Amino acid sequence: MAERIVIADDEPNLVTPLEYMLKREGFEVTVARDGEEALEAVARVRPHLVLMDVMMPRKSGFDVCQVLRADEANRHLRILLLTAKGRDDDVAKGLALGADAYMIKPFSPKELLLKVRQLLERP
Repeated sequence: MAERIVIADDEPNLVTPLEYMLKREGFEVTVARDGEEALEAVARVRPHLVLMDVMMPRKSGFDVCQVLRADEANRHLRILLLTAKGRDDDVAKGLALGADAYMIKPFSPKELLLKVRQLLERP
């Protein structure tokens, strides 16, 4: 069974190639366009990993991260925040709220795929 990934981002120019690349690598991918959709998608598909933008409509990635981490059912869920917000305090906030990793846009697809694989290999 393929590992499930939710991509939560409101930028189609990022989501479309990311979704294509991850599906090509054998992952099951579900896309959410905002924070509320991200929470709904996680509840519905129970993914192994969430790739999530910080700045999204309806709920920020920080807010979604906090909600997900407050639910014991998500304790094994991996969260990778993808964002243009690269200041040290933004990174620290994301990690403090429970993100497993933080990547700053723009990033290379190869680098992202490596990070995805690393996160999914963790016990």
